[in-house]
Amino acid sequence: MNSDPSRIPQHLGIIMDGNGRWARQRGLPRAAGHQAGVDNIKPILEHCVEIGIPYLTLYAFSTENWQRPAAEVKGLLALLGSTIRRQLDELNRNGVQIRHSGDLSRIHASLRSEVQRAITETRGNRRIVLNVAFNYGGRDEIVHAVRRMMRDGRDPDSITEDVLRQHLYHPDMPDLDLIIRTGGEFRLSNFMLWQAVYAEYYATAIFWPAFGPGQLQEALNEYSRRDRRFGRIREN
Repeated sequence: MNSDPSRIPQHLGIIMDGNGRWARQRGLPRAAGHQAGVDNIKPILEHCVEIGIPYLTLYAFSTENWQRPAAEVKGLLALLGSTIRRQLDELNRNGVQIRHSGDLSRIHASLRSEVQRAITETRGNRRIVLNVAFNYGGRDEIVHAVRRMMRDGRDPDSITEDVLRQHLYHPDMPDLDLIIRTGGEFRLSNFMLWQAVYAEYYATAIFWPAFGPGQLQEALNEYSRRDRRFGRIREN
């Protein structure tokens, strides 16, 4: 590996974009692109494990994605369920802890049960945390956190950044160090707004199904060369 081992991101986020365009280039239906995107998760996850990234968050379905055609949304929901059923045992054997960020209240009860089963069965795994952001929005997460604080009866003057953080989905997870977006776009698209406060960004025109471990390593190599000052002045 070419990246500096001391500068491996502790928390990597990936905005998996370009499935539909990848399929269209090949004369395939969009559903085939989404399936190819799911299939691409395994080699990327394996590379993260190999180089020692402890937390990986994948942006799979945003709160805005409900605006897509109903048939496509239905297919994405079905794909989530079938992926859990096909891959859960292998992920569990390989020490992957599965988490979920987002609001599952809009999801059918059977799919909610599948997601919860994946979370419960892998809770004790420690090799890597795979956090799937599904029906997730960064603003929505902050709104949920504020509502939880209000239900707790918090005095407004007692609310600090740390208090709010403790009401987010996974307060034990570190902030994002690196966000990769595939597909040639340069937007954050409502992805983990709180946790992205000092994240480095890496954008590539490669569509997600074609973004392999080699491309991931290029992003990590670039990240290792970044000078992260967190608001401090550069020291000579």
